[in-house]
Amino acid sequence: MRIWCCLCFIDDEEDDNQPISTMKEGFLANVDDFEGKIVNGDDDDRGEAAEVSAVATTDAAAVPTSRTSQLAPTPNRQRQGDETMLLFEEMVTAMRNGNWDDAMWRPLRCLRPSEGETSASASSAMEDCDHHDSHHKRAKVYSFLHENTPSSFADRNYSMNQGSSILPNNGIFYHNFMLNNGGDGHSFDANVGKDEDDEGGMRTEDFEIRMDLTDDLLHMVFSFLDHHNLCHAAMVCRQWRVASAHEEFWRCLNFENKNISLEQFEDMCQRYPNATEVNLSGTPNIHLLVMKAVSSLRNLEALTLGEGQLGEAFFHALSECSMLRSLDVNGSILGNGIQEIPINHDRLRDLKVTKCRVMRISIRCPQLRNLSLKRSNMAQAALNCPLLQLLDISSCHKLTDAAIRSAVTSCPQLESLDMSNCSCVSDDTLREIAQTCANLHVLNASYCPNISLESVRLHMLTVLKLDNCEGITSASVAAIAHSSMLEELELDNCHMLTSVSLDLPRLKKIRLVHCRKFADLNVQCFMLSSITVSNCAALHRINISSNSLQKLALQKQENLTMLVLQCQCLQEVDLTDCASLTNSICNVFSDGGGCPMLKSLVLDNCESLTAVQFTSTSLVSLSLVGCRAITSLDLACPCLEKICLDGCDHLETASFCPAALRSLNLGICPKLNTLSINAPSMVSLELKGCGVLSEASIHCPLLTSLDASFCSQLKDDCLSATTASCPLIESLILMSCPSIGSDGLYSLRWLPNLTTLDLSYTFLTNLQPVFESCLKLKVLKLQACKYLADSSLEPLYKEGALRELRELDLSYGTLCQSAIEELLAYCTHLTHVSLNGCINMHDLNWGSTSVQHFESLSLPNTSSMFSIEDINEPVEQANRLLQNLNCVGCPNIRKVLIPPAARCFHLSSVNLSLSANLKEVDLACYNLSFLNLSNCCSLEVLRLGCPRLTSLFLQSCNIEEEAVETAISQCGMLETLDVRFCPKIYSMSMGRLRAVCPSLKRIFSSLSPA
Repeated sequence: MRIWCCLCFIDDEEDDNQPISTMKEGFLANVDDFEGKIVNGDDDDRGEAAEVSAVATTDAAAVPTSRTSQLAPTPNRQRQGDETMLLFEEMVTAMRNGNWDDAMWRPLRCLRPSEGETSASASSAMEDCDHHDSHHKRAKVYSFLHENTPSSFADRNYSMNQGSSILPNNGIFYHNFMLNNGGDGHSFDANVGKDEDDEGGMRTEDFEIRMDLTDDLLHMVFSFLDHHNLCHAAMVCRQWRVASAHEEFWRCLNFENKNISLEQFEDMCQRYPNATEVNLSGTPNIHLLVMKAVSSLRNLEALTLGEGQLGEAFFHALSECSMLRSLDVNGSILGNGIQEIPINHDRLRDLKVTKCRVMRISIRCPQLRNLSLKRSNMAQAALNCPLLQLLDISSCHKLTDAAIRSAVTSCPQLESLDMSNCSCVSDDTLREIAQTCANLHVLNASYCPNISLESVRLHMLTVLKLDNCEGITSASVAAIAHSSMLEELELDNCHMLTSVSLDLPRLKKIRLVHCRKFADLNVQCFMLSSITVSNCAALHRINISSNSLQKLALQKQENLTMLVLQCQCLQEVDLTDCASLTNSICNVFSDGGGCPMLKSLVLDNCESLTAVQFTSTSLVSLSLVGCRAITSLDLACPCLEKICLDGCDHLETASFCPAALRSLNLGICPKLNTLSINAPSMVSLELKGCGVLSEASIHCPLLTSLDASFCSQLKDDCLSATTASCPLIESLILMSCPSIGSDGLYSLRWLPNLTTLDLSYTFLTNLQPVFESCLKLKVLKLQACKYLADSSLEPLYKEGALRELRELDLSYGTLCQSAIEELLAYCTHLTHVSLNGCINMHDLNWGSTSVQHFESLSLPNTSSMFSIEDINEPVEQANRLLQNLNCVGCPNIRKVLIPPAARCFHLSSVNLSLSANLKEVDLACYNLSFLNLSNCCSLEVLRLGCPRLTSLFLQSCNIEEEAVETAISQCGMLETLDVRFCPKIYSMSMGRLRAVCPSLKRIFSSLSPA
């Protein structure tokens, strides 16, 4: 097989005129290894394109003679490709002799035949690549594939990764090989202009891979790259290097925290003189670098500096950057730290001098709009900025009250002022600011202990923040009330504040957090949409009027006793841990109480509530978790869909009339004695544990599940009324309801869809009402019904009652052995049977009863092992449908025999654990997959004819090892075996067990030594 791969850069205008030269048969046939390389120089003067040709060969002896004749070169082909072949031979010889550096690299002539031409007529050569314009180079791959007949190399598929290295002159060195065989068994001929489909030939277009990116497209792709990735892209090829160096990508020069030298930065400034943004934060020699930037980049618009010392010369040179719009200096030392620093610029609009060390600063910028001096330690700031709109002097601790007054009043157009943490500011300064700055809208005076605002009038203010202001009192709030335009107010941690009374038409947001003495809140603001009041220990009265408030959270207001709301749009209220709220709160949230659109109400842990009564047409969700004092609950909420009563363990009376509840759990209310429910949408009701419930009126026409377990006081009349009003009940659990008798069970005839009935732990003596009323019953549980007579189940197996019954649970009952045997023999429609703890069951022997019941069957009963032939015999009688048999903890059972005659073809799980006297188990069940004999300490005989058994548990069984080996030898699908704490099975026996049953995957053993 021969593979020719040529990767070259050619001009767009020559794409249609470049014929492809072919190669001779046997050319470089003995080359064992060859690497093609692409070298892209960095020198623009050379201007030459990189061209690479790679040749890979396999053993020429594998090529048949018929194929060789097709590949034999013609004289014309030999003359046309002679120069190229000689060049390749020189390179390969040099490489094999170890003199690769001496090999001569000459531009290769990449020839491609035109459409309809033969290789013999393809004689025009490509022009010298040294004269090509690198901006128009396109990478193309031409692959000429010569394949031979199938051989040992037919399945070979090579893919070599590309590598790269950096040459000393920053040139980029790449090599890339892709060797692939076609696998179709046909050769490729150079006469690509002819149709050779009948000979299996392929055209050149099938092997040409174009990688053609125009300059515009490449520019668009590179516009998404950052500088780091642009540098990587520049190492791919010359076209990419030129494209990545476009000045549009380098208008922002970011050298933050980079160790760049002055020479490198100067070179970058020369390369990109039109850069508009420069970031030099964290660079060494920042003063020298920024001076170079100021002097070289005449179009500079944004400059970011930091973490260094800036001399006075820099600030004098700023005026030379006429285009500068933004200057950011952070964490720097300005000048020598004791002199005044002037910043004069006619076009500067944004200036930040933050966390800087400077004694005095003078700013004269007539166009400046935003100024931040945050956390700078200057003692004086002289401002001459007539158009300044935003000023931030927060945390400037050394600025005196007079300095602040002088700086702020010199800016008459100021709209936003942040003077937080300026401890020297006083009310006098604020009054003068209010008179001078008529357009001031935003004021942050947090952490200013000397202000009280009592005599300050800020009429145009919209945002006021006064957090942690020790001087703010109720008189201050009276002064704030004159700010009719105020929209946002913050008063967190104002410990001297006792009351807030505001009537502001535009107020939208108010915060009052951790105000220790705050006791009274009265807000009449109809545009108020957000209120945050938290951890105000003394607060006891709240009065809010708003037409925009939708959510109110007043958590942990332990002393809140009075709440008045007139909020037409309020939808969510959270009063968690408001322990002092009384029953009067119910009037606030009922119809007519001022919250007509309320949907969600949370009153968790409101421990003073005793009687809750809501009448609301809008309430959807109510939470009363942890309200332990509630004894009465009356809800008339037709839209109520969710209620949480966890922890309401003293509730005695509950009424939900009407309600839209779909499910309700009252089992957590053990003292509930009276219940009334009218819920047209309810489908599930749980009363489990309501032991004193005696009166229940349940009107839920869609109810499908009712759990009344342990409702010991529930009587027949209550059950009859419930069945009459809830005809769709499918599951009814009356476990431990001893007051239910025959009259109540007869009322079950009103439940035509009843499929599950649980009468466990009751005192029933007669099941005839169940057999007559529950005709569609599928699940019947009679656990521990010890008063049932042995004949009570005779209608099941003698009269054919409950033909749809599938699951029967008689655990812990007193039925005799004969009754159990007849039940299992004749009720073949049962799928799940539980006989756990039945003390009167001695043996489970289905041998004789099966023969009597299936007299028409002639299956042998002499062997206990399962026979495959028995499965294949035609079934004339109905098989047992039993799938699951549980006989856990039956103390008197000694033998379990289920032969093939029992026809338990569906039995998949048998659990006989904790049967201490069980000695013999003989099972022949074809589909049995799970068998549990754990803690059957008397087990001696185990015979299994269960080919599909996957799990066998013999934990703590005193059975012999040989019996186990014999039993599992007939279980070809056994995967899990548990023999832990079996004293007669030792750790060295595990190998024999695996040998007997190769399908075993897991053996659980206590590894007892022999």
